Amino acid sequence: MRERTSASLAILLSIFLAPAALANWALDNDRSELSFISIKATDIAETHTFGQLEGTISSGGAFQVDINLASVETLIPIRNERMQEFLFETNLFPRATINAALNPQDLAGLSQGATRQLDVDAILTIKDKAVPIAAQVVAARLDEETLIVTSTRPIVLTAAAVGLGAGVEKLRELAGLSNISQAVPVSFVLTFSRSE
Repeated sequence: MRERTSASLAILLSIFLAPAALANWALDNDRSELSFISIKATDIAETHTFGQLEGTISSGGAFQVDINLASVETLIPIRNERMQEFLFETNLFPRATINAALNPQDLAGLSQGATRQLDVDAILTIKDKAVPIAAQVVAARLDEETLIVTSTRPIVLTAAAVGLGAGVEKLRELAGLSNISQAVPVSFVLTFSRSE
């Protein structure tokens, strides 16, 4: 009887967990945000975003987010244009990509309304430069069709380390500022919908 009960429990668990384990997820751009903070003139901080993100999480845990760098939004049109031209050089490097390998079991075990903290080692590729980054995130399962991945603390990138140091200096010159910080905190809230 005990063996039969254990077998039944295993079957039930496989029924409940298999759909999540095998799910593919597609990023919902309208319900996602990736932002970064620039600090100029020593203590003036401003938050900027990217308007166009694409991404997936595969059933095997492969995580990828593509950032359209030309979609940078600073709320000042001329600053948008300068970032596109001098910082990101979007005519040559239109996109940045974040890749990571998630443990599919971490996602499979999430029931509706549950959350899980994860330490994620990822690779940021920007301007053909691949840079390792570490992120602490929370994965939350809203319902059977929706998964959210949120940074629990900002990821601090150094402009020079990701190949943007010269661009930051050019922006400083154009704006006539005494300084622009080379340290840039980045945060995100990424919403994924189940896809076939």
